[in-house]
Amino acid sequence: MDKLANRLRRDAERIEVAVSDDLDYRIAASLRGITPNEEAVSEVTSRRPALFWWASSLTGVAAAAAVIIIVNLSSPDVPVAVTPAKISASVPAIDWKAETAMLTSPLQQELDALQSDIKKAEEKVRADIGL
Repeated sequence: MDKLANRLRRDAERIEVAVSDDLDYRIAASLRGITPNEEAVSEVTSRRPALFWWASSLTGVAAAAAVIIIVNLSSPDVPVAVTPAKISASVPAIDWKAETAMLTSPLQQELDALQSDIKKAEEKVRADIGL
């Protein structure tokens, strides 16, 4: 095993790989495109006023009170056991109107371009090695 490890180390030391400026520029541009700007992240977190937290707390309290009132008013003579099925039956369904984001096409094109560059580099390395 030591002979194989030594041989692999010697072979690895003889491999010379160069990345073209074009590939290096494209990789850097891709990384800049997906890395969030630190200033933008800090701006987003600092934009929420203190009133936002109070409003969300009051909304939660109001929703809890509404559920309690609905459950208690459903049948005043018989004690009502609160179950998730009864709560979900009293809450109206929300009609979500959502659309899927179409962000995969540019990412797929960039992935294809990078795979093509890697394949070309691999072919150059194989040609240099003599495979």
